Amino acid sequence: QVQLVESGGGSVQTGGSLRLSCAVSGYTYTSRYYVGWVRQAPGKEREGVAAIFFGVGNTYYADSVKGRFTISEDNAKNTVFLQMNSLKPEDTAMYHCAATPYTARPLHSDAYIYWGQGTQVTVAS
Repeated sequence: QVQLVESGGGSVQTGGSLRLSCAVSGYTYTSRYYVGWVRQAPGKEREGVAAIFFGVGNTYYADSVKGRFTISEDNAKNTVFLQMNSLKPEDTAMYHCAATPYTARPLHSDAYIYWGQGTQVTVAS
């Protein structure tokens, strides 16, 4: 059973930074899989903001976060990070990490099979 556990959310001022972590466990049959960060704000649709092909290193970003967010992996710890800089109030949302063995659409939230419970990010203006 694949499990994902997020951490690192919180409240910051506009322009601040946060680093989210996603610990992945249970992928016993492969060392390569996609991990994405998907956010959802109240009243809005889910939005895939970043993804990584874990074990390979290919990264993908939504236009809304490109240049501000960086996704990375630590293979030894089976952990994916999302470094978020220059945060804006519109980045306020619940951030989930999600995983799937393969997808041709790594920024599409419906591509993911396994989901973490999420961590809240709040950016004050």
